[in-house]
Amino acid sequence: MPFPRLPRLVDAALDRLVVPGYSKLGYLARSAGWPALAPDALAGRTIAVTGASSGLGTATAVGLAGLGAAVELVVRDRKRGEATREEILAAHPQARVTVARCDLSDLADVRRYALDARDRLLALHGLVHNAGVLPAERVETPQGHELCLATHVLAPFLLTRELLPLLRAGSPPDRPGTPARVVFVSSGGMYTASLRTDDPEYTEGRYSGGAAYARTKRMQVVLAELLADDLAAAGVVVHSMHPGWADTPGVADSLPGFHRLTGPLLRTAEQGADTAVWLQAAVEPGHCSGLFWHDRAPRPTHYLFGEETAAERAALWTLCVDATHDAEAR
Repeated sequence: MPFPRLPRLVDAALDRLVVPGYSKLGYLARSAGWPALAPDALAGRTIAVTGASSGLGTATAVGLAGLGAAVELVVRDRKRGEATREEILAAHPQARVTVARCDLSDLADVRRYALDARDRLLALHGLVHNAGVLPAERVETPQGHELCLATHVLAPFLLTRELLPLLRAGSPPDRPGTPARVVFVSSGGMYTASLRTDDPEYTEGRYSGGAAYARTKRMQVVLAELLADDLAAAGVVVHSMHPGWADTPGVADSLPGFHRLTGPLLRTAEQGADTAVWLQAAVEPGHCSGLFWHDRAPRPTHYLFGEETAAERAALWTLCVDATHDAEAR
């Protein structure tokens, strides 16, 4: 007999209190009432996952393959990608898994990968923007962009636009309710940042990798909303989510103090990836677009800061268009 879902007020309180909601305690409390996904929920669907060679990316890919999806692992290091492929096949021997190399921080390489994908694939039913970085110091990419901005914002924007023919093919109009789905893996850290379109490249003041990460994770949530509107006519839905606090190599390497302090409370990578997998497989998120999710439920996008203005949202869109147009010229 399934456990009942948490009352809505209790669920919201967990989110506001942060530690209970973002830790494994929140996952365990909420997941007890979740219905199981059908084991073939993603059969016949092809889904690409960026940053798939470790942590949340690997867990997402394993989860998608376990539900029958053909998974494309988009990785910077092909050797690590092949190791992830073997890990998935060990868990799901019948899975269809391909490995494709792409450095998401290099917009020219993003364009190259997208061209290759369009040549190889007939359709793409899902795209998970998971690749992430948290640099200790300010680094510029080959196109001269700050690393977090390029990896978390500009590359996903460009990749989504470049793969749109495949996403359209994965959203046949004669099959309503099964649209192609684009999912941004953001972070609860985005709540600590406002949308900074005045200094998107983080050239002013003393640079902080943590602040750059939070800023660009906020940008991801706003960009997902903008893309949801832009791609609605194509039949493609776009969502963003945050995984809570998960025990991944990225957290251990980039935030060692946080990892030591919260270690016993951290979710597994599989628990952190659950909502990203659910957003690709469940019925409910296929009938809406532009929402921000955590633990299989829509969440507010603002706690500490107010809503973005129309001008700020337009500035983010213009930034993405202009930066990726420059990448084409180079």
